[in-house]
Amino acid sequence: MSVTEPKTLLDKIWAAHCVREETVDSPAILYVDLHLVHEVTSPQAFDALRVRNLPVRRPDRTLATLDHSTPTLPADALGQRPYVSAASAAQVAELERNCRTFNVELLGYGSGRRGIVHVIGPEEGATQPGMTIVCGDSHTATHGAFGALAFGIGTTEVGHVLATQCLLQRKPKALAVTVRGRLADEVTAKDLVLHIIGTLGVDGGTGYVIEYRGEAIRALDMEARMTLCNMSIEAGARAGLVGCDETTIQWLRGRRRVPSGEAFESLASTWRTWVSDEDAVFDREIHIDGAAVEPTVTWGTNPGQVISVTGRVPLDPAGERARQYMQWTAGAPMLGTPVDVVFIGSCTNGRLSDLRAAAAVLRGRQVAERVRMLVVPGSEAVQRSAEAEGLHLVFRDAGAEWREPGCSMCIAMNGDMVGAGQLAVSTSNRNFEGRQGPGARTVLASPRTAAACAVAGHIVDPRAAGSWGERA
Repeated sequence: MSVTEPKTLLDKIWAAHCVREETVDSPAILYVDLHLVHEVTSPQAFDALRVRNLPVRRPDRTLATLDHSTPTLPADALGQRPYVSAASAAQVAELERNCRTFNVELLGYGSGRRGIVHVIGPEEGATQPGMTIVCGDSHTATHGAFGALAFGIGTTEVGHVLATQCLLQRKPKALAVTVRGRLADEVTAKDLVLHIIGTLGVDGGTGYVIEYRGEAIRALDMEARMTLCNMSIEAGARAGLVGCDETTIQWLRGRRRVPSGEAFESLASTWRTWVSDEDAVFDREIHIDGAAVEPTVTWGTNPGQVISVTGRVPLDPAGERARQYMQWTAGAPMLGTPVDVVFIGSCTNGRLSDLRAAAAVLRGRQVAERVRMLVVPGSEAVQRSAEAEGLHLVFRDAGAEWREPGCSMCIAMNGDMVGAGQLAVSTSNRNFEGRQGPGARTVLASPRTAAACAVAGHIVDPRAAGSWGERA
C-alpha cells in the first residue's frame, strides 16, 4: 500500500486548483475561485474585454466594490461627493458602468455593504477556506487568514481572470513562520507582523508563501489573523496563510454568502481539511518567540525597518537615507518624538476590533491639541457596528474625526493626506516615502499604540498609560 506524502496547505490548495502543471517553459494554469475587483486596477482590464468582444467568464465568482478613490467625507445636501479630483470620480463611475455592462455584482454606494475590498470579502463570507482568491491589489494576502491562497495581481492579469477565470502562475515555495508561546496582553497582531517583517527583511519572503503557525497564531482571533496575513507582501512574500480551525469556522457561521444548517456543517467538515499535514516539510522555517515581541513601530521608509517603541533609531549606515527622510538622528529614542497626524483604518487595521482597541485608549481622554486624528471604518458594516456600540461618540468626544468607509489615508489618492514634513502614526501597511502624501513621514503602529500617541501628542509606549494619558 502506498503512503501519501505529507503536504503543506499550499501544496493542497495548489493541487486542487491546478488546471495544467507548470513546465520549464511555461507557468501553471491556476483556477481562481474568487476575483475581487475595485475601481483603480480594473478599467483597462474591462476595456480589454470590450476590444475582444468577450464577456466576464464567471460573473458569479467576481465581486466588486469602491474603496481607493472614494472620499471619506460625506456627500453634501445635493448628494455630491467631495472627490479629490475629476479623475477619482471618473474611476468610480467607470467601475459602476463596467459592473452594469458585464453583470458583475458591485457593493457600491447605496448597497449598505460597501467597504475596503479586503474587509468586505471576509465579512460577506465570500472568502472561504481552500479557495484561490485574487485581486488587483497587493494586500489580497489578507484573505489567507482563512486558509485561502490569496494574492495580488496586475491590471493585465485582472483582464486575464475576467476573461478566463484562470491565471498563469509558477508555484511559490513554502515558508513556515512558527510563533512559539503567547503574546503579552499589550501586544497585538500588528506588533507581531512588524516584528516578523523586521526579522525576515522586506525581501526575506520573496518567492515564498508564508504559513503562520504555532500557539501564538492559534490564539489570535480572525481579525488579528487578517492583520497578520495582510502584511505578508511587505516581507516580499506572494501570500500568507493560516490553516483553518474552529476559530475560522465559527467566524464564518451565519455570513451572507455561507450556507446554513446541514449544508454549513458539511462545508465546515471540508474546510477542516485545509491545514498542513502534521509531518509536512516546508522549504524553509523560522521560529519566533511570541513572549519576546513588544509594541513595535517602524522607524524608516519600509516596513522592515522596525524597532520596539522603546528602542532607539539604529546606527546602521545602510539606513542613512531613511533617517534623513524621516528626520531622525541615529541613536535617538523613538519615545517623545512629536506627532502631527494619527490615522486609524485601512485593510490592515480598519475592522471593528481595531476600532474597539483605539476607543479603549481614547475613552475619557483627549487627542492632543497639536494632533489631527482620523478614524476611518473599513466598511459600512464596520461603521454600523461601531456606531451601535457608541464608538464614534468616543472618537468625536476625544477630538478625532469619524469618517465614512474607504482606504483613506493609507494611500494619498482620495483627499486624505499627511502634509509635507508632518509625522503620522498610522495603522496602515506601508511607510514608503510619500505614501501618505508628498514629503509625509509615516510610522506604522498598532491601533493601541497609534491612539496612545494621539493622546500624548508624541510617540509613547502604550503600556505606560500612567505617563501619558490620565483619564478625565
